[in-house]
Amino acid sequence: MSMAGRMVRAARRHAQLTQRELAKRASIPQETIARIERGRADPRVKTLDRLLEACGYGLESMPRLGIGIDRTQIRERLSFSMDERLAVGIADDSHFVEWRRPLEGSPNE
Repeated sequence: MSMAGRMVRAARRHAQLTQRELAKRASIPQETIARIERGRADPRVKTLDRLLEACGYGLESMPRLGIGIDRTQIRERLSFSMDERLAVGIADDSHFVEWRRPLEGSPNE
């Protein structure tokens, strides 16, 4: 099943609608909804939005997690042994504590 099909089916079930009821609300043939939910048809964005809206949902544009992240430090740390990771973590923590000390006594608290 396609992602669109899973989205429509989940939204429809959450709204406690049958395919026929959703078809009536969205003015889209029930057969089309069945094909979308089975993954035999990929709806246009406008159609998908209409179906989801009829269920009380909508489409949102959100950034994908992990895109544009520099993973070089992560890969470097994963190449360390567990003992090396622990030592680096302890060192990082002590640097953080030293960095935070001047802020703890600031007059803005």
